[in-house]
Amino acid sequence: MPKTRDRAGLRKRHGSPYWWASYTDASGKRTRRSTGTTDRKEAEALLAKWKLEAFRVKQWDASPSHTFDELMLAYLHEHDVEAVKWSLKRLFPFFTGKELDTLSGSDVRQYIQRRQGDGVKPSTINKEIGLLSSAINWARRELEWQIPNPAQGRRQKEAEGRNRWLTKSEAAALIGAAEQAIRAPHLVDFIRLGLNTGMRRGEMLGLEWRRVDLARGLIYLEGRHQKNGKAGSVPLNREARAALIRRASFRAQFCPDSLWVFCDKEGSRIASIKKGFALAVRKAGLEDVHVHDLRRTCGSWLVQAGRPIHEVSALLRHSDIRVTDKVYAHLAPENLRVAVQALEEVRAHSGHTHIFQDAKNE
Repeated sequence: MPKTRDRAGLRKRHGSPYWWASYTDASGKRTRRSTGTTDRKEAEALLAKWKLEAFRVKQWDASPSHTFDELMLAYLHEHDVEAVKWSLKRLFPFFTGKELDTLSGSDVRQYIQRRQGDGVKPSTINKEIGLLSSAINWARRELEWQIPNPAQGRRQKEAEGRNRWLTKSEAAALIGAAEQAIRAPHLVDFIRLGLNTGMRRGEMLGLEWRRVDLARGLIYLEGRHQKNGKAGSVPLNREARAALIRRASFRAQFCPDSLWVFCDKEGSRIASIKKGFALAVRKAGLEDVHVHDLRRTCGSWLVQAGRPIHEVSALLRHSDIRVTDKVYAHLAPENLRVAVQALEEVRAHSGHTHIFQDAKNE
């Protein structure tokens, strides 16, 4: 599509659905930037706002203001939309149009109180407020926006969370049920990959073939694909590799040009596996099993196999090892047994048995 220009300083670029704005910034340089919208009136309003800000900065040395909407457009451009879209959907009606430099702790408290009034769990509220805080911190760091972060430190106290993971027999039953899902041939490979890599749902559904290296046995994750914003990789064991090879065979048969590992016969990306997964759970005779439990099961099996917490944390790509320790440490009682056995070794070598005898009498 050719470029579409007009006198207002807006245009359409080849390959982009959005209106692009052109104006002179406060330093006198010509600036071109995407408005992030396909709506002409919205683009005009945004361009007018940018021009006014540039004038204020030039004439009065005022700091440019930014809205919640601008923040999220910029943030989502650099991050995985799938991972945060549900939280954004809840934040948007309350914060849309708000100027970030006037955003206060009172605004955030009002949002929290409203969500509490709706009966929303603290863990869900924390995800939503956490997204707002992360986006603001990112804009301050990467875009150098001089804006406050009233969302920081607003974490609500959560009840002890679910700790559901699958036993080997439960996993086998789930895989068996998924193999019978004729309408969702991708489901069994999704489950096997999740159990053997610990990847998140969004990471798997958004996985492109260009980031799969079967020769080296790795899946590559770019910063925008991960919650911690850092690039990394996930190693493949035999089961995970076999699941990907089956996906490759499906692609070769039905849609050789598809970019996506999990796609339908037309090559389109699978948007959701929620219904198919829930049906497989019921057919397997299981209860209280969610998609995220595949990731939790991977971590649980590793800890039970004796792998150190720091290795499990690295594989699951947790931002803080304390997260891993909180969720999985209780599954490694053998570590504690070894620790208390060390006391017996101290007693045997020291000969001071009366100390331990005294302790028994306390």
